[in-house]
Amino acid sequence: MNPQDPLAALHPLRDPGAISWWPLAPGWWVLIALAVLAIAVLAYYLLKRYRANAYRRLALQQLVSIHAQLGAANPVEKQAAASDTNALLKAVALRIFPRHDIAALSGEAWLEFLNKSRRSDAEATAFAEDFATAVYAQNTPDIDTEQLFQASKNWIIKHRASA
Repeated sequence: MNPQDPLAALHPLRDPGAISWWPLAPGWWVLIALAVLAIAVLAYYLLKRYRANAYRRLALQQLVSIHAQLGAANPVEKQAAASDTNALLKAVALRIFPRHDIAALSGEAWLEFLNKSRRSDAEATAFAEDFATAVYAQNTPDIDTEQLFQASKNWIIKHRASA
């Protein structure tokens, strides 16, 4: 060793070890706990909403079944489809609205209730005026079953509980 060269006595620098991600800092634990809590709350509300709308899914299946059974466009089948659709809509309304408000409705009052309780979208199909009389009449007027199906489907999907 050369006494005049003090740098020769120095050893090379050691690299520090890699910084570990584990254990996590307390702030990360709080953030993870909040994320898990938020996911649990979201899952709870989505499940609650899914269960609350089970009657809508069942009603839509029944409506499609009624529409599928409508074969030839004869007046008897149209009247039966209108009557079955009316019974289905009444059952859905009784499921969500108070019984004393719904049970006695028929005719024009029932039609007004259906049109009033649906959400008014621009593309939403309203119930036709002849629907109120077609359900109960023996000689059914020429009812548009496709329009009735669309209006019923729209009402089942989008009705508001606060009519």
